[in-house]
Amino acid sequence: MTRTVHPIEAESYRILRDRVDLSHLPPLTRAVTERVVHASADLDYVTDLVCDEDALAAGLAALRAGAPVVTDVWMVAAGITRAGREIVCPVAEPAAADLGRAAGITRSAAAVRIAYDRVGPGAVWVAGCAPTALVELMGLDAAPALVVGLPVGFVGAAESKSALRASGLPAVSNVGEKGGSAVAAAALNALLYLEDK
Repeated sequence: MTRTVHPIEAESYRILRDRVDLSHLPPLTRAVTERVVHASADLDYVTDLVCDEDALAAGLAALRAGAPVVTDVWMVAAGITRAGREIVCPVAEPAAADLGRAAGITRSAAAVRIAYDRVGPGAVWVAGCAPTALVELMGLDAAPALVVGLPVGFVGAAESKSALRASGLPAVSNVGEKGGSAVAAAALNALLYLEDK
């Protein structure tokens, strides 16, 4: 299915490319960086985003093969171009609250455990809100195809992303406290828009 680009989006990309030249970046890294900058209007992501071209290629291959996508919150899921794709996000389910209380962990961390039980290895994980979800994922033997780790906040966000980069998992992250649902969804959308190419 060919994606139709709205004229406003096309103009936004023209402005972005007038302000910063990303042509030196590898193609998938460039696509993700441009999409994140486009979604946030924040040119700091040009130097703040940490992408690995091989990890992005593996993530794209997994998406093309139908890998499920797991998100930490529904705000991330709402921003993802689904096109019939399975999105798993159990954070709002009563079971996540119950497990969180029982295990003494956050609801977001509990939702990661529940999601992994459903999807198993090889999923694409997207965290844009909860650093605890990202930390929980790294504690599992989840063998993700790709982790988009862009949680936001003053408590644990920068540290969780640093730990993600040190973990060796295939990932996209950024340095620092900023991030959020919109940029996490944008990073994944950059790959989803390339699925049919």
